[in-house]
Amino acid sequence: MNRKVLNYLVGAVLVIIAALMLFVFQVRQSEVAVVTTFGKLTRAEGPGPHLKWPWPIEKVYKIDERIQNFEGKFTEDYTKDNNTLLTTVYVGWSITNPIEFFPKFRDGSISAAENMLQGILSSSKSSIVGDHPLSDFINPNPKELKFDLIETQIENLVQSQLVTNNCGIEINYLGLKKMGLPQSVTEAVFTRMSSDRKVLSSQYENEGEAEAQKIKSTADRQAAEMIANAQGEATRIQGIGEAEAAKILPVFQKNPQLADFLLRIDALQKSLKENSSLIFDERTPPFDLFRGNLTNAFTR
Repeated sequence: MNRKVLNYLVGAVLVIIAALMLFVFQVRQSEVAVVTTFGKLTRAEGPGPHLKWPWPIEKVYKIDERIQNFEGKFTEDYTKDNNTLLTTVYVGWSITNPIEFFPKFRDGSISAAENMLQGILSSSKSSIVGDHPLSDFINPNPKELKFDLIETQIENLVQSQLVTNNCGIEINYLGLKKMGLPQSVTEAVFTRMSSDRKVLSSQYENEGEAEAQKIKSTADRQAAEMIANAQGEATRIQGIGEAEAAKILPVFQKNPQLADFLLRIDALQKSLKENSSLIFDERTPPFDLFRGNLTNAFTR
């Protein structure tokens, strides 16, 4: 191959490359391409290589289709009970319809879309915050907080306005990022929280006292029942004893000396214990039994 043929081949390759650059464009996976013909939007293309007419006939604009993170401004809003609340909202959004998105924002500008989204987000947030009292945002009882509901309401309102305005944008997620209170409201909230805590403390104290009184009443009733049962049992035993005593009473009435003797024997048995030593006056009952012939009978 001579040098002239080689030059022709190199030239042909360069022409082909130039033609490809003029008539072909490549779209990446994270992008969507919008094509205008003489400045008028004609079509949108997804990822991959595509043909086009060279400028100025057709022009290609590539737009990022990935989720864009955006954070609103920290602004003042008024709650339903006329308290001032400082809030900021974060949002993730993406382009769902480039045909609607491109003409709405010059050359498919992401920054222009976020500027418009800032206004919609601010008005929607103010509207939803105004439908809720301060206690839905700040409350000593976590069960009474309504963050999930409020975030869902804001997201639905923002999305509905984007659809109404044909923006070609979808909200992927939205949430409250930061909240704050003006100094005057902060003091009022702290005072209210302190008052609520005192109410809860009094409630718990009253419930505790009521429970203690209930337990005490139950214990007193049970003690009274036990005492009554014991007294009844004692009365029953006493009655049995008296009945037994009544059986031997006629014998004692006929022989008072025997009764006296048995009572002395019983008293003497109660006073003596095993291996005991006694010092007593034999003239003092019942130890007078040790006098005379009875001494041997009680020797232990």
